[in-house]
Amino acid sequence: MGVAAAGTENRVILLTGLAGLAAGACSMALGEWLSVTNARELVKTEISKEAEQLEQWPQSEEHELALIYLAKGLQKSDAQRVAAEIMNDKHAALDTLVREELGIDPAELGGNPLGAAAASFALFSAGAIFPVLPFIWMHGVHAIVLSVAASAAALCGMGILTSLFNGRNPWFSALRQGVFGCAAAAVTYGVGSILGVSFS
Repeated sequence: MGVAAAGTENRVILLTGLAGLAAGACSMALGEWLSVTNARELVKTEISKEAEQLEQWPQSEEHELALIYLAKGLQKSDAQRVAAEIMNDKHAALDTLVREELGIDPAELGGNPLGAAAASFALFSAGAIFPVLPFIWMHGVHAIVLSVAASAAALCGMGILTSLFNGRNPWFSALRQGVFGCAAAAVTYGVGSILGVSFS
């Protein structure tokens, strides 16, 4: 919108839009990959610390296990017996402590970084293509109007989709998403207009 408002030719608008799409999608994918990777590394570090504590202070960890089962409602003697039985298997003890004490599922470790990055790249690209597409076969004001309409429709669709998860009224979610998206586009268009005039 900003580049279109500056009055540049269609080829430049299209190139800018596609470059922005690629840059944004790559940035989102990299950010998601880093986020999930960091989360996995943090979880692995916490599990390693727990394993180290289990090796160095087994009695203390057994006491922690007993407290966990005591909090779950077992009698003190039963909680101590269960904790002692679990401590016979170090793997089971570590798994239980990690799940109960740290709230971590060792099988998950925070998700798949590559899968998260690919999903983020695809979703960003799918959303960002709507404002760009009209400039492939149209020019000037007609392309801008269709770009805004396509973007608003996509935003409203996204609002309806998110209402399935947040429990909001679908029409409210669609309107909110569309209004904020169009407001952002209007601000960008305004900035582009001002800069286009000042630079020319």
